[in-house]
Amino acid sequence: MAYNAIVTEQPERQPEQRDNVSEPSASGRRVAVIGGGIAGLAAAHRLTELAPGCRPTLFDPRPRLGGVLETIHEQGFQVERSADNFITTLPWGLDLCRRLGLEDELVTTNAAYRRTFVVHRGRLRPLPDGFLMMAPTRMWPLAVTPLLSPWAKLRAGLEYFIPPRRDESDESMAQFVRRRLGREAFDRLVEPLVSAVYAADMERLSVAATLSRFRDMEREHGSLIRAMRRQMAQRRRAARGRTESAKNESAKNDSAKNDSAKNDSAKSESGARYSMFVTLRRGLSSLIDALADRLPAGSVHLGREVTQLQRTADGWRVDWREDRPSAGDDVPTSDVFDAVILATPSYVSARLLDSVDAELAGQLNQIEHSGTAILSMGFDCGQIAHPLDGMGAVVPAVEGSPVLAMSFSSQKYPHRAPEGKTIVRVFVGGARRPEMVELPEQQLRDIVHGEVKRVLGVAGEPCYEDLARWPRTMPQYHVGHLDRVAGIETRVAELPGLELAGNAFHGVGLPDCIHGGELAAERALSE
Repeated sequence: MAYNAIVTEQPERQPEQRDNVSEPSASGRRVAVIGGGIAGLAAAHRLTELAPGCRPTLFDPRPRLGGVLETIHEQGFQVERSADNFITTLPWGLDLCRRLGLEDELVTTNAAYRRTFVVHRGRLRPLPDGFLMMAPTRMWPLAVTPLLSPWAKLRAGLEYFIPPRRDESDESMAQFVRRRLGREAFDRLVEPLVSAVYAADMERLSVAATLSRFRDMEREHGSLIRAMRRQMAQRRRAARGRTESAKNESAKNDSAKNDSAKNDSAKSESGARYSMFVTLRRGLSSLIDALADRLPAGSVHLGREVTQLQRTADGWRVDWREDRPSAGDDVPTSDVFDAVILATPSYVSARLLDSVDAELAGQLNQIEHSGTAILSMGFDCGQIAHPLDGMGAVVPAVEGSPVLAMSFSSQKYPHRAPEGKTIVRVFVGGARRPEMVELPEQQLRDIVHGEVKRVLGVAGEPCYEDLARWPRTMPQYHVGHLDRVAGIETRVAELPGLELAGNAFHGVGLPDCIHGGELAAERALSE
Protein backbone atom coordinates (compact mmCIF):
# COMPACT_ATOMS: atom_id res chain seq x y z
CA MET A 1 0.00 0.00 0.00
CA ALA A 2 1.00 3.60 -0.31
CA TYR A 3 3.15 4.83 2.51
CA ASN A 4 1.77 8.39 2.27
CA ALA A 5 5.01 10.11 3.13
CA ILE A 6 2.91 13.25 3.18
CA VAL A 7 -0.74 13.73 2.38
CA THR A 8 -1.02 13.99 -1.39
CA GLU A 9 -3.59 13.32 -4.06
CA GLN A 10 -4.33 9.69 -4.82
CA PRO A 11 -6.41 8.03 -7.54
CA GLU A 12 -10.13 8.61 -7.25
CA ARG A 13 -12.23 5.65 -8.40
CA GLN A 14 -15.96 5.15 -8.45
CA PRO A 15 -17.36 2.71 -5.87
CA GLU A 16 -18.37 -0.62 -7.34
CA GLN A 17 -21.66 -2.34 -6.59
CA ARG A 18 -21.25 -5.23 -4.16
CA ASP A 19 -22.26 -8.69 -5.30
CA ASN A 20 -25.36 -10.22 -3.75
CA VAL A 21 -24.21 -13.25 -1.78
CA SER A 22 -26.65 -16.01 -0.95
CA GLU A 23 -25.93 -16.86 2.67
CA PRO A 24 -27.51 -20.33 2.81
CA SER A 25 -25.39 -21.73 -0.03
CA ALA A 26 -22.22 -20.41 1.61
CA SER A 27 -23.09 -21.28 5.20
CA GLY A 28 -20.63 -24.15 5.60
CA ARG A 29 -18.07 -23.09 3.04
CA ARG A 30 -14.43 -23.53 4.06
CA VAL A 31 -12.22 -20.74 2.73
CA ALA A 32 -8.47 -20.37 3.20
CA VAL A 33 -7.22 -16.78 3.31
CA ILE A 34 -3.48 -16.64 2.75
CA GLY A 35 -1.94 -13.39 3.99
CA GLY A 36 -2.69 -11.48 7.18
CA GLY A 37 -2.27 -7.93 5.90
CA ILE A 38 -5.17 -5.51 5.59
CA ALA A 39 -6.46 -7.13 2.36
CA GLY A 40 -6.48 -10.64 3.86
CA LEU A 41 -8.08 -9.47 7.09
CA ALA A 42 -10.73 -7.52 5.20
CA ALA A 43 -11.46 -10.65 3.15
CA ALA A 44 -11.73 -12.92 6.21
CA HIS A 45 -13.93 -10.39 8.00
CA ARG A 46 -16.21 -10.01 5.00
CA LEU A 47 -16.63 -13.78 4.76
CA THR A 48 -17.96 -14.03 8.30
CA GLU A 49 -19.94 -10.79 7.97
CA LEU A 50 -21.87 -12.06 4.94
CA ALA A 51 -22.06 -15.75 5.87
CA PRO A 52 -21.74 -16.31 9.63
CA GLY A 53 -21.60 -20.06 9.04
CA CYS A 54 -18.58 -19.72 6.74
CA ARG A 55 -15.37 -21.17 8.18
CA PRO A 56 -12.41 -18.98 7.16
CA THR A 57 -8.88 -20.02 8.01
CA LEU A 58 -6.27 -17.28 7.77
CA PHE A 59 -2.59 -18.17 7.38
CA ASP A 60 0.39 -15.83 7.82
CA PRO A 61 4.04 -16.77 8.33
CA ARG A 62 4.72 -13.77 10.55
CA PRO A 63 4.14 -13.60 14.31
CA ARG A 64 1.62 -10.74 14.04
CA LEU A 65 -1.24 -9.59 11.84
CA GLY A 66 -1.32 -6.41 9.78
CA GLY A 67 1.43 -6.83 7.20
CA VAL A 68 3.09 -3.44 6.76
CA LEU A 69 0.51 -1.75 8.98
CA GLU A 70 1.94 -1.40 12.47
CA THR A 71 1.60 1.21 15.17
CA ILE A 72 4.00 1.38 18.09
CA HIS A 73 3.70 3.47 21.27
CA GLU A 74 7.01 4.30 22.93
CA GLN A 75 8.25 7.14 25.15
CA GLY A 76 4.99 9.00 24.61
CA PHE A 77 5.30 8.85 20.80
CA GLN A 78 2.78 7.15 18.51
CA VAL A 79 4.66 5.91 15.46
CA GLU A 80 3.11 4.50 12.31
CA ARG A 81 5.72 2.24 10.72
CA SER A 82 4.26 2.48 7.18
CA ALA A 83 1.00 4.10 6.02
CA ASP A 84 -0.22 6.65 8.54
CA ASN A 85 -3.64 7.69 7.21
CA PHE A 86 -6.07 7.07 4.37
CA ILE A 87 -8.14 9.06 1.92
CA THR A 88 -11.90 9.39 2.33
CA THR A 89 -12.85 10.12 -1.29
CA LEU A 90 -12.80 6.33 -1.67
CA PRO A 91 -15.50 5.04 0.70
CA TRP A 92 -14.22 1.60 1.64
CA GLY A 93 -11.91 2.55 4.51
CA LEU A 94 -14.53 4.75 6.18
CA ASP A 95 -17.23 2.17 5.60
CA LEU A 96 -15.21 -0.57 7.27
CA CYS A 97 -14.37 1.65 10.25
CA ARG A 98 -18.07 2.38 10.72
CA ARG A 99 -19.02 -1.31 10.56
CA LEU A 100 -16.33 -2.07 13.14
CA GLY A 101 -17.53 0.66 15.51
CA LEU A 102 -14.41 2.80 15.00
CA GLU A 103 -16.08 5.90 13.59
CA ASP A 104 -15.60 7.90 16.80
CA GLU A 105 -11.86 7.13 16.63
CA LEU A 106 -11.37 8.89 13.27
CA VAL A 107 -9.44 12.17 13.30
CA THR A 108 -8.64 14.54 10.45
CA THR A 109 -5.37 16.25 9.70
CA ASN A 110 -4.45 19.39 11.63
CA ALA A 111 -6.09 22.28 9.77
CA ALA A 112 -3.31 24.68 10.82
CA TYR A 113 -0.63 22.92 8.75
CA ARG A 114 -2.33 21.76 5.55
CA ARG A 115 0.44 22.43 3.09
CA THR A 116 3.45 20.66 1.61
CA PHE A 117 7.07 21.74 1.13
CA VAL A 118 9.43 20.87 -1.69
CA VAL A 119 13.20 20.73 -1.22
CA HIS A 120 14.79 23.20 -3.65
CA ARG A 121 18.57 23.56 -3.67
CA GLY A 122 18.69 22.20 -0.14
CA ARG A 123 15.99 24.49 1.27
CA LEU A 124 12.32 23.94 1.98
CA ARG A 125 9.98 25.91 -0.27
CA PRO A 126 6.17 25.76 -0.10
CA LEU A 127 4.45 23.90 -2.90
CA PRO A 128 2.41 26.48 -4.87
CA ASP A 129 -0.97 26.87 -3.22
CA GLY A 130 -3.62 24.93 -5.11
CA PHE A 131 -1.20 22.68 -7.01
CA LEU A 132 -2.82 19.24 -6.83
CA MET A 133 -0.39 16.48 -7.79
CA MET A 134 0.11 17.54 -11.41
CA ALA A 135 -2.20 20.46 -12.12
CA PRO A 136 -2.69 23.97 -10.70
CA THR A 137 -6.08 25.17 -9.51
CA ARG A 138 -4.71 28.72 -9.21
CA MET A 139 -2.24 30.38 -11.57
CA TRP A 140 -0.87 33.20 -9.41
CA PRO A 141 0.87 30.95 -6.83
CA LEU A 142 2.48 29.07 -9.71
CA ALA A 143 3.58 32.34 -11.29
CA VAL A 144 5.40 33.54 -8.16
CA THR A 145 6.88 30.32 -6.82
CA PRO A 146 10.70 30.20 -6.56
CA LEU A 147 10.56 26.49 -7.40
CA LEU A 148 10.42 27.16 -11.15
CA SER A 149 12.41 29.37 -13.51
CA PRO A 150 10.57 32.08 -15.50
CA TRP A 151 10.70 29.94 -18.63
CA ALA A 152 9.32 26.91 -16.75
CA LYS A 153 6.41 28.99 -15.46
CA LEU A 154 5.64 30.19 -18.98
CA ARG A 155 5.89 26.65 -20.33
CA ALA A 156 3.53 25.35 -17.62
CA GLY A 157 1.04 28.13 -18.43
CA LEU A 158 1.10 27.17 -22.10
CA GLU A 159 -0.46 23.84 -21.08
CA TYR A 160 -3.80 25.61 -21.52
CA PHE A 161 -3.21 25.76 -25.29
CA ILE A 162 -1.53 22.39 -25.94
CA PRO A 163 -3.92 20.07 -27.80
CA PRO A 164 -4.84 16.79 -26.11
CA ARG A 165 -3.29 13.49 -27.10
CA ARG A 166 -5.81 11.38 -28.97
CA ASP A 167 -3.85 8.13 -28.81
CA GLU A 168 -5.65 5.77 -26.42
CA SER A 169 -2.52 3.81 -25.51
CA ASP A 170 -0.98 4.05 -22.05
CA GLU A 171 2.00 6.31 -21.37
CA SER A 172 4.39 6.89 -18.52
CA MET A 173 3.95 9.56 -15.88
CA ALA A 174 7.12 11.29 -17.09
CA GLN A 175 5.93 11.38 -20.70
CA PHE A 176 2.49 12.67 -19.79
CA VAL A 177 3.65 15.49 -17.50
CA ARG A 178 6.51 16.65 -19.71
CA ARG A 179 4.14 16.78 -22.64
CA ARG A 180 1.55 18.81 -20.75
CA LEU A 181 3.59 20.97 -18.33
CA GLY A 182 7.20 20.77 -19.48
CA ARG A 183 10.35 19.17 -18.12
CA GLU A 184 11.11 21.53 -15.23
CA ALA A 185 7.58 21.39 -13.78
CA PHE A 186 7.86 17.63 -13.91
CA ASP A 187 11.29 17.55 -12.26
CA ARG A 188 10.57 20.09 -9.53
CA LEU A 189 6.88 19.58 -8.73
CA VAL A 190 5.23 16.44 -10.07
CA GLU A 191 8.04 13.87 -9.82
CA PRO A 192 8.61 14.36 -6.06
CA LEU A 193 4.88 14.39 -5.27
CA VAL A 194 4.17 11.18 -7.17
CA SER A 195 7.33 9.48 -5.91
CA ALA A 196 6.20 10.14 -2.34
CA VAL A 197 3.10 8.02 -3.00
CA TYR A 198 4.30 5.27 -5.35
CA ALA A 199 8.08 5.04 -4.71
CA ALA A 200 8.28 4.41 -8.46
CA ASP A 201 10.34 5.07 -11.58
CA MET A 202 8.44 7.90 -13.29
CA GLU A 203 9.77 6.84 -16.68
CA ARG A 204 7.84 3.54 -16.28
CA LEU A 205 4.92 4.41 -13.99
CA SER A 206 1.58 4.17 -15.80
CA VAL A 207 -0.69 7.20 -15.82
CA ALA A 208 -3.72 5.06 -16.66
CA ALA A 209 -3.17 2.76 -13.67
CA THR A 210 -2.41 5.46 -11.10
CA LEU A 211 -3.72 8.96 -11.83
CA SER A 212 -6.06 8.32 -14.72
CA ARG A 213 -8.33 11.21 -13.79
CA PHE A 214 -5.71 13.63 -15.11
CA ARG A 215 -5.64 11.82 -18.43
CA ASP A 216 -9.44 12.01 -18.43
CA MET A 217 -9.22 15.76 -17.80
CA GLU A 218 -7.02 16.16 -20.85
CA ARG A 219 -9.45 14.21 -23.03
CA GLU A 220 -12.63 15.85 -21.76
CA HIS A 221 -11.46 19.44 -21.40
CA GLY A 222 -8.41 19.60 -23.69
CA SER A 223 -6.22 20.92 -20.87
CA LEU A 224 -5.50 20.17 -17.21
CA ILE A 225 -5.61 23.87 -16.34
CA ARG A 226 -8.93 24.31 -18.11
CA ALA A 227 -10.33 21.26 -16.32
CA MET A 228 -9.16 22.49 -12.93
CA ARG A 229 -10.61 25.97 -13.47
CA ARG A 230 -13.99 24.47 -14.36
CA GLN A 231 -13.91 22.14 -11.37
CA MET A 232 -13.05 24.97 -9.01
CA ALA A 233 -15.87 27.08 -10.44
CA GLN A 234 -18.27 24.21 -9.82
CA ARG A 235 -17.00 23.85 -6.24
CA ARG A 236 -17.45 27.58 -5.61
CA ARG A 237 -21.03 27.42 -6.88
CA ALA A 238 -21.68 24.37 -4.69
CA ALA A 239 -20.14 26.15 -1.69
CA ARG A 240 -22.33 29.20 -2.27
CA GLY A 241 -25.34 26.90 -2.37
CA ARG A 242 -24.35 25.27 0.91
CA THR A 243 -23.76 28.67 2.47
CA GLU A 244 -27.21 29.84 1.43
CA SER A 245 -28.77 26.64 2.78
CA ALA A 246 -26.90 27.08 6.05
CA LYS A 247 -28.19 30.66 6.37
CA ASN A 248 -31.76 29.56 5.74
CA GLU A 249 -31.45 26.74 8.22
CA SER A 250 -29.83 28.94 10.85
CA ALA A 251 -32.84 31.22 10.80
CA LYS A 252 -34.84 28.33 12.25
CA ASN A 253 -32.36 27.57 15.03
CA ASP A 254 -30.95 29.34 18.05
CA SER A 255 -27.75 31.42 17.89
CA ALA A 256 -25.48 28.51 18.88
CA LYS A 257 -26.71 26.42 16.01
CA ASN A 258 -26.42 29.45 13.76
CA ASP A 259 -22.74 29.82 14.65
CA SER A 260 -22.16 26.12 14.02
CA ALA A 261 -23.76 26.31 10.56
CA LYS A 262 -21.60 29.29 9.63
CA ASN A 263 -18.48 27.49 10.77
CA ASP A 264 -19.38 24.38 8.79
CA SER A 265 -20.04 26.50 5.73
CA ALA A 266 -16.67 28.19 6.01
CA LYS A 267 -14.96 24.84 6.25
CA SER A 268 -16.71 23.55 3.13
CA GLU A 269 -15.51 26.55 1.13
CA SER A 270 -11.85 26.06 1.98
CA GLY A 271 -11.44 23.19 -0.49
CA ALA A 272 -8.34 21.89 1.33
CA ARG A 273 -7.44 18.46 -0.01
CA TYR A 274 -5.77 17.56 3.28
CA SER A 275 -9.20 17.50 4.92
CA MET A 276 -9.96 14.38 2.89
CA PHE A 277 -7.48 12.29 4.91
CA VAL A 278 -8.09 10.65 8.28
CA THR A 279 -6.42 8.30 10.72
CA LEU A 280 -7.43 6.47 13.88
CA ARG A 281 -6.66 8.10 17.20
CA ARG A 282 -5.09 4.95 18.67
CA GLY A 283 -3.22 4.23 15.44
CA LEU A 284 -3.96 2.15 12.36
CA SER A 285 -3.12 -1.00 14.30
CA SER A 286 -6.45 -0.51 16.06
CA LEU A 287 -8.11 -1.29 12.73
CA ILE A 288 -6.11 -4.52 12.56
CA ASP A 289 -7.07 -5.40 16.13
CA ALA A 290 -10.75 -4.70 15.50
CA LEU A 291 -10.79 -6.94 12.43
CA ALA A 292 -9.03 -9.75 14.28
CA ASP A 293 -11.49 -9.49 17.17
CA ARG A 294 -14.41 -10.01 14.78
CA LEU A 295 -13.05 -13.27 13.38
CA PRO A 296 -14.18 -16.63 14.82
CA ALA A 297 -12.01 -18.11 17.54
CA GLY A 298 -9.27 -20.30 16.14
CA SER A 299 -9.51 -18.93 12.59
CA VAL A 300 -6.16 -17.09 12.61
CA HIS A 301 -2.97 -19.15 12.29
CA LEU A 302 0.24 -17.15 12.66
CA GLY A 303 3.69 -18.62 12.09
CA ARG A 304 2.35 -20.87 9.33
CA GLU A 305 3.91 -20.47 5.91
CA VAL A 306 1.86 -21.82 3.01
CA THR A 307 4.22 -23.66 0.67
CA GLN A 308 2.01 -24.99 -2.11
CA LEU A 309 -1.49 -24.98 -3.58
CA GLN A 310 -3.05 -27.84 -5.52
CA ARG A 311 -6.42 -28.26 -7.16
CA THR A 312 -8.29 -31.39 -6.11
CA ALA A 313 -11.63 -32.95 -6.92
CA ASP A 314 -12.96 -31.48 -3.68
CA GLY A 315 -11.49 -27.98 -3.98
CA TRP A 316 -8.03 -26.70 -3.10
CA ARG A 317 -5.37 -28.44 -1.05
CA VAL A 318 -3.24 -26.04 0.96
CA ASP A 319 0.15 -27.23 2.21
CA TRP A 320 1.92 -25.29 4.93
CA ARG A 321 4.82 -25.48 7.35
CA GLU A 322 4.01 -24.96 10.98
CA ASP A 323 6.76 -23.51 13.10
CA ARG A 324 6.94 -25.57 16.28
CA PRO A 325 10.20 -24.79 18.09
CA SER A 326 9.62 -27.58 20.59
CA ALA A 327 9.52 -30.13 17.77
CA GLY A 328 12.90 -29.04 16.46
CA ASP A 329 11.79 -28.84 12.82
CA ASP A 330 9.02 -27.24 10.79
CA VAL A 331 6.05 -29.59 10.65
CA PRO A 332 4.48 -29.97 7.17
CA THR A 333 0.67 -30.01 7.24
CA SER A 334 -2.14 -29.79 4.68
CA ASP A 335 -5.89 -29.44 4.43
CA VAL A 336 -8.52 -29.09 1.70
CA PHE A 337 -10.70 -25.99 1.31
CA ASP A 338 -13.62 -25.06 -0.92
CA ALA A 339 -11.92 -21.81 -1.94
CA VAL A 340 -8.65 -19.94 -1.51
CA ILE A 341 -8.09 -16.19 -1.35
CA LEU A 342 -4.48 -15.22 -2.02
CA ALA A 343 -3.86 -11.86 -0.30
CA THR A 344 -0.09 -12.02 -0.66
CA PRO A 345 2.42 -10.02 -2.73
CA SER A 346 2.10 -10.99 -6.39
CA TYR A 347 5.51 -12.70 -6.43
CA VAL A 348 4.45 -14.88 -3.47
CA SER A 349 1.19 -15.72 -5.20
CA ALA A 350 3.20 -16.62 -8.31
CA ARG A 351 5.33 -19.08 -6.37
CA LEU A 352 2.29 -20.75 -4.84
CA LEU A 353 0.49 -21.03 -8.19
CA ASP A 354 3.43 -22.13 -10.33
CA SER A 355 2.43 -25.80 -10.24
CA VAL A 356 -1.24 -24.93 -10.80
CA ASP A 357 -0.96 -22.52 -13.75
CA ALA A 358 2.55 -21.61 -14.91
CA GLU A 359 1.24 -18.93 -17.27
CA LEU A 360 -0.66 -17.20 -14.49
CA ALA A 361 2.41 -17.41 -12.26
CA GLY A 362 4.48 -15.80 -15.02
CA GLN A 363 2.01 -12.94 -15.37
CA LEU A 364 2.05 -12.33 -11.62
CA ASN A 365 5.84 -12.28 -11.62
CA GLN A 366 5.80 -9.49 -14.21
CA ILE A 367 4.58 -7.07 -11.51
CA GLU A 368 7.76 -5.65 -10.02
CA HIS A 369 8.07 -4.32 -6.47
CA SER A 370 10.17 -1.65 -4.80
CA GLY A 371 10.79 -1.13 -1.10
CA THR A 372 11.42 1.66 1.35
CA ALA A 373 12.94 2.23 4.75
CA ILE A 374 11.37 4.67 7.20
CA LEU A 375 13.34 6.28 9.99
CA SER A 376 11.10 7.95 12.59
CA MET A 377 12.88 10.46 14.82
CA GLY A 378 11.62 12.27 17.89
CA PHE A 379 13.04 15.68 18.83
CA ASP A 380 12.50 18.44 21.32
CA CYS A 381 10.76 21.20 19.36
CA GLY A 382 13.59 23.59 20.20
CA GLN A 383 16.10 21.39 18.37
CA ILE A 384 14.63 22.17 14.93
CA ALA A 385 15.24 25.54 13.31
CA HIS A 386 12.49 25.16 10.71
CA PRO A 387 8.99 25.93 12.09
CA LEU A 388 7.61 22.71 10.53
CA ASP A 389 4.52 24.66 9.49
CA GLY A 390 3.27 22.02 7.09
CA MET A 391 2.49 18.33 6.71
CA GLY A 392 5.88 17.39 5.33
CA ALA A 393 8.29 17.77 2.45
CA VAL A 394 8.99 15.92 -0.77
CA VAL A 395 12.42 15.73 -2.38
CA PRO A 396 12.88 15.88 -6.18
CA ALA A 397 15.24 13.36 -7.73
CA VAL A 398 17.19 16.25 -9.29
CA GLU A 399 18.28 17.26 -5.78
CA GLY A 400 20.48 14.16 -5.65
CA SER A 401 19.34 13.42 -2.09
CA PRO A 402 18.95 9.86 -0.76
CA VAL A 403 15.65 10.97 0.83
CA LEU A 404 12.29 10.56 -0.91
CA ALA A 405 10.19 12.53 1.55
CA MET A 406 9.78 13.69 5.13
CA SER A 407 6.52 13.57 7.04
CA PHE A 408 6.03 15.95 9.95
CA SER A 409 3.98 13.28 11.64
CA SER A 410 2.97 15.09 14.82
CA GLN A 411 2.15 18.25 12.88
CA LYS A 412 -0.35 16.26 10.82
CA TYR A 413 -1.81 14.64 13.92
CA PRO A 414 -0.77 16.36 17.19
CA HIS A 415 -1.62 13.36 19.41
CA ARG A 416 1.43 11.51 18.05
CA ALA A 417 4.01 13.30 20.19
CA PRO A 418 4.23 14.44 23.83
CA GLU A 419 3.96 18.12 24.70
CA GLY A 420 7.07 20.01 23.61
CA LYS A 421 8.26 17.28 21.23
CA THR A 422 7.76 16.45 17.58
CA ILE A 423 8.28 13.39 15.41
CA VAL A 424 9.54 13.37 11.83
CA ARG A 425 9.38 10.31 9.55
CA VAL A 426 11.96 10.12 6.76
CA PHE A 427 11.48 7.87 3.72
CA VAL A 428 14.35 6.49 1.66
CA GLY A 429 14.67 3.90 -1.08
CA GLY A 430 11.99 3.23 -3.65
CA ALA A 431 12.80 2.72 -7.30
CA ARG A 432 14.97 5.82 -7.14
CA ARG A 433 17.49 4.45 -4.60
CA PRO A 434 16.70 0.75 -4.05
CA GLU A 435 20.03 0.04 -2.36
CA MET A 436 19.07 2.23 0.62
CA VAL A 437 16.66 -0.37 2.01
CA GLU A 438 19.44 -2.92 2.51
CA LEU A 439 22.12 -0.64 3.97
CA PRO A 440 23.58 -1.52 7.38
CA GLU A 441 21.49 0.11 10.06
CA GLN A 442 24.08 2.56 11.38
CA GLN A 443 25.07 3.66 7.88
CA LEU A 444 21.44 4.29 6.97
CA ARG A 445 20.88 6.25 10.18
CA ASP A 446 23.96 8.39 9.60
CA ILE A 447 22.86 9.26 6.07
CA VAL A 448 19.35 10.22 7.16
CA HIS A 449 20.60 12.21 10.14
CA GLY A 450 22.85 14.24 7.87
CA GLU A 451 20.02 15.07 5.45
CA VAL A 452 17.58 16.01 8.20
CA LYS A 453 20.10 18.27 9.89
CA ARG A 454 20.93 19.94 6.58
CA VAL A 455 17.35 20.54 5.44
CA LEU A 456 15.53 21.19 8.73
CA GLY A 457 18.34 22.77 10.69
CA VAL A 458 18.36 20.18 13.46
CA ALA A 459 20.75 20.64 16.38
CA GLY A 460 21.83 17.58 18.34
CA GLU A 461 20.61 14.02 18.19
CA PRO A 462 17.04 12.67 18.31
CA CYS A 463 15.64 11.63 21.68
CA TYR A 464 13.80 8.74 20.03
CA GLU A 465 14.28 6.62 16.89
CA ASP A 466 12.58 3.74 15.14
CA LEU A 467 13.71 2.16 11.86
CA ALA A 468 11.27 0.16 9.73
CA ARG A 469 12.38 -1.64 6.59
CA TRP A 470 9.85 -2.74 3.98
CA PRO A 471 11.63 -4.51 1.10
CA ARG A 472 9.54 -5.48 -1.94
CA THR A 473 6.28 -4.16 -0.54
CA MET A 474 5.32 -1.49 -3.10
CA PRO A 475 4.07 -2.91 -6.43
CA GLN A 476 5.12 -0.94 -9.48
CA TYR A 477 2.25 -0.06 -11.82
CA HIS A 478 4.33 0.17 -14.96
CA VAL A 479 2.99 1.16 -18.36
CA GLY A 480 0.61 -1.58 -19.49
CA HIS A 481 -0.38 -2.50 -15.93
CA LEU A 482 -4.11 -2.46 -16.62
CA ASP A 483 -3.74 -4.89 -19.52
CA ARG A 484 -1.47 -7.07 -17.39
CA VAL A 485 -4.03 -7.23 -14.58
CA ALA A 486 -6.84 -7.96 -17.05
CA GLY A 487 -4.84 -10.94 -18.31
CA ILE A 488 -4.27 -12.16 -14.74
CA GLU A 489 -7.95 -11.90 -13.90
CA THR A 490 -8.89 -13.81 -17.05
CA ARG A 491 -6.65 -16.70 -16.00
CA VAL A 492 -7.95 -16.63 -12.41
CA ALA A 493 -11.54 -16.81 -13.66
CA GLU A 494 -10.67 -20.18 -15.23
CA LEU A 495 -9.72 -21.57 -11.80
CA PRO A 496 -12.94 -21.90 -9.76
CA GLY A 497 -12.47 -21.29 -6.07
CA LEU A 498 -9.36 -19.11 -6.47
CA GLU A 499 -9.39 -15.37 -5.75
CA LEU A 500 -6.64 -12.74 -5.60
CA ALA A 501 -6.46 -9.63 -3.45
CA GLY A 502 -3.82 -7.14 -2.35
CA ASN A 503 -2.13 -3.95 -3.49
CA ALA A 504 -0.63 -5.35 -6.70
CA PHE A 505 -3.73 -4.95 -8.84
CA HIS A 506 -6.19 -2.06 -8.49
CA GLY A 507 -4.67 0.43 -6.06
CA VAL A 508 -2.03 0.73 -3.38
CA GLY A 509 -3.96 2.78 -0.82
CA LEU A 510 -5.61 1.40 2.30
CA PRO A 511 -9.20 1.76 0.97
CA ASP A 512 -8.21 -0.02 -2.27
CA CYS A 513 -6.72 -2.95 -0.35
CA ILE A 514 -9.82 -3.22 1.85
CA HIS A 515 -12.10 -3.12 -1.17
CA GLY A 516 -10.09 -5.72 -3.06
CA GLY A 517 -10.17 -8.10 -0.10
CA GLU A 518 -13.90 -7.68 0.41
CA LEU A 519 -14.69 -8.23 -3.26
CA ALA A 520 -12.55 -11.39 -3.26
CA ALA A 521 -14.55 -12.67 -0.27
CA GLU A 522 -17.85 -11.94 -1.99
CA ARG A 523 -16.76 -13.77 -5.12
CA ALA A 524 -15.54 -16.74 -3.06
CA LEU A 525 -18.97 -17.04 -1.43
CA SER A 526 -20.94 -16.65 -4.66
CA GLU A 527 -19.27 -19.52 -6.54
